[in-house]
Amino acid sequence: MTNTPKLALITGASRGLGAALAEALAPTHHIIAVARTTGALEELDDRIQARGGSATLAPMDITDPAAMATLCRGIHDRWGKLDLWLHTAIHAAPLSPAPFVDAKDWTKSLAINTTATSVLIPYVAPLLGSDGQAVFFDDPKAGEKFYATYGATKGAQMALARSWAAETVKTGPRVTIVEPAPMPTALRARFHPGEDRELLANPADEAARIVAML
Repeated sequence: MTNTPKLALITGASRGLGAALAEALAPTHHIIAVARTTGALEELDDRIQARGGSATLAPMDITDPAAMATLCRGIHDRWGKLDLWLHTAIHAAPLSPAPFVDAKDWTKSLAINTTATSVLIPYVAPLLGSDGQAVFFDDPKAGEKFYATYGATKGAQMALARSWAAETVKTGPRVTIVEPAPMPTALRARFHPGEDRELLANPADEAARIVAML
């Protein structure tokens, strides 16, 4: 497989940090972009192509295990491996006191933030092998007031990632956890309405910083 390009799978690639990372990696990697929003993926593809890069678009729901199995089998059959997996997909439930957690918000947050991660890790790990790298993005809100749903489900995702990181120190793949700077994303806007977005980090700059770390 000497002609196989470097491959980066980005789950949650349609906007925010995921899209910025896709564009930052496009000069050196073929991007496999996963998100539910087809239009946003197509716009991302246009930007990647404008920079001389290439992408494979996968408009899929990460909470559908069958879809994720099909995705990873397709990657295996076409390329046989992955070099990078960056997992940026996240659901931001509305802030609320713990006694007022909405059951639908809890279920959706658990499905996207936690269960999907537990399904994807065993699917993606064989594609990364011993030399690939998985990257997760921490946002430590667990235990903060009004963050019950988001904090608990994001915290559980990070617990999965940290266990995997500890297990693979000697065997690979490398599992990295990054804490991005606050950015003017839709997720942050949901938690901080009215915030001065000019004071936040530019997603493109933050993506460049993270890619340099990798």
